[in-house]
Amino acid sequence: MPLRSRATYLLASAAVAAALALSVGGCSNIGSRETTSSITDANAAPASQDEWRRSLDTLGARYRENPNDADVAIAYARALRATEQRAQAVAVLEQASIRNPRSMPLLGAYGRALTEVGKYQQALETLERAHTPDNPDWRILNVQGAVLDQLGRHVEAQRHYASALKIVPDEPTVLSNLGLSYLLTKDLKNAEVTLRRAVAQPNASPKARQNLALVVGLRGHFEEAEKIARADLPEKEAAANVDYLRQMLAQQRDQKKMGRAYVPAPDAGS
Repeated sequence: MPLRSRATYLLASAAVAAALALSVGGCSNIGSRETTSSITDANAAPASQDEWRRSLDTLGARYRENPNDADVAIAYARALRATEQRAQAVAVLEQASIRNPRSMPLLGAYGRALTEVGKYQQALETLERAHTPDNPDWRILNVQGAVLDQLGRHVEAQRHYASALKIVPDEPTVLSNLGLSYLLTKDLKNAEVTLRRAVAQPNASPKARQNLALVVGLRGHFEEAEKIARADLPEKEAAANVDYLRQMLAQQRDQKKMGRAYVPAPDAGS
């Protein structure tokens, strides 16, 4: 993959992945734990692909027995997504949302599934119905922001992240996405400040640290970027990340010599 394509893919995919990789218990919110107590213990969600495949048969049977049950549909769709059957997950949630048009958890899961197949505009319209202005859900605001970034509507995306941060001021998933959004608008200074704030949180993910490494590298502070890129990763992956940062920084310098700054942009094809 060409260097620029690789950089844009990293940014575009990270912006959505970071926002959507949420871990939420209960049945009132969307997230990576969308099963509810009526299906299974959220804290006992499958951890491996083999476990997901085994749960898929059980959840599929429950869904066929009662396709009107929103909780079952959400859990089944989650298992489908975990086993790379995203289009089928969208189909399940689409039918379930027709049967349960007022189920906000279902609409949230459906909106998330739509983003995974690149249907960003439809996802945005669905997510807007998954919570209300008088009772906003920061997780959905975060996902909405990521979708808006994918659509190139960065100012709107940043407003959604700001609204989410009013509810959860130091949530690292939101801060990480906001940092990437600043990066996509060429605001490297605010991108770095925001990502450092994300990484400072005790529950920050390795993804947030890798995003920070990307920004620090783009700002020309490669030694620090290398240290950040090596954190949380096995040596082989860390070396690959460092090599990529070196190539990207060299590309940036080449672009500056030609009078134009190298700033990655969203990849419309990712």
